[in-house]
Amino acid sequence: MGSRQRIRVRVPGSTANLGSGFDVLGLALGLYNTIEMEEIARGVELTVEGEGADRLPRDAERSLVVRAARATFAHLGVTAPGLRIHLKNAIPLKRGLGSSGTACLGGIVGAAELIGRPLPPADVLKLALPFEGHPDNITPSLVGGLTASCVSAGVVRYVKIPVPKAIQIVAVIPDRELSTAEARRALPRQVPLTDAVYNVGRAAMLVGALVAGDLGLLDEATRDRLHQPYRAKLLPGMEEVFETGRRAGALAAFLSGAGSTVVALVDREGEAVGREMVEAWAARGIRAQAKVLTIDLEGVRLS
Repeated sequence: MGSRQRIRVRVPGSTANLGSGFDVLGLALGLYNTIEMEEIARGVELTVEGEGADRLPRDAERSLVVRAARATFAHLGVTAPGLRIHLKNAIPLKRGLGSSGTACLGGIVGAAELIGRPLPPADVLKLALPFEGHPDNITPSLVGGLTASCVSAGVVRYVKIPVPKAIQIVAVIPDRELSTAEARRALPRQVPLTDAVYNVGRAAMLVGALVAGDLGLLDEATRDRLHQPYRAKLLPGMEEVFETGRRAGALAAFLSGAGSTVVALVDREGEAVGREMVEAWAARGIRAQAKVLTIDLEGVRLS
């Protein structure tokens, strides 16, 4: 059918919101899922290793990767070929690290490349948006780095924001899942004007502080009143873990996406900060692991 019989797509995970930038800001992480896709005569063969190997659906009708690939073939006006897909997952499920975003991006980019019809970023994001519902995870995973994004007339508009090279990410991942749907249900339908102004000011300050390299502003700039206070009841001890990270030397601490992962921004001693935050979860009877991650600047990569 196409110019390539087999492709491999590596997609970075992401952390969204960064506290104050609710549904707008997202940062690509050096933690990856890989989608290998090959054309076969008929049907779909799907295998998974790593995170979710014992749980992700093998049924093509339920697989996010397969559904995204089929949506891409339909968009390009071609008949879907038979597919053999192998997923190598390093991103934990339902922890706020963008695993579902990597699946739909991998399916879309993989399908387009397989038939020799690569898509520009704008088209990839438009196809991925219905699967994710908002662009804060898929945008940085696709293009790398830190992005601010919004949806205008069904089109994802975004800008990449420079991040000081000294910053690393400490992802503290509790042994507790939290679905995006559950975390969304915890949010109110309306918020006070004062809370909206609070977040707008801090989100603007966050972007400005990163561009200016003023790391001392990051703690205040990532404070939030729109989503974290409401989600705290789903993660007992969350605020204590934030404070522990700050006391240990983190520049900022916040919930990663809808959770349950907590992320700290650091410019030194990331492993020590992670250990302290893991111990804070343990004091609440919650097991956790800490990963010190780089910021991925490339986004989706083919091989």
